[in-house]
Amino acid sequence: MSRFKGNIAEEKACEYLNSQGFKIIEQNYYAKKLGEIDIIAKKDKVYHFCEVKSSTDYETAVNNLTPSKLSKIKRSTDYYLQNKKLDVMYCIDAIIVVDNEIEFLENITF
Repeated sequence: MSRFKGNIAEEKACEYLNSQGFKIIEQNYYAKKLGEIDIIAKKDKVYHFCEVKSSTDYETAVNNLTPSKLSKIKRSTDYYLQNKKLDVMYCIDAIIVVDNEIEFLENITF
């Protein structure tokens, strides 16, 4: 997927989160040598570290959430919390964008 299409999907995801009462804290946070967190949002004192995936179909988008990608997100999240000296409740989420449909998958790691 092109960066342009990825940016559009991330904008749609931010609009969705805002409409659901989330506050966007940061976008495209880059953790040194670990990876990027697409969206960091907060709602009800819980930080949400969101990975945005989009494709022409739902299955392809979800299948791009590989174990390797989830591991990078987890390490990047840990780095963010440590770097910002935060001791907060948090979860890692996925936002699937297919055309104008959005599905929010909360707490995708275990």
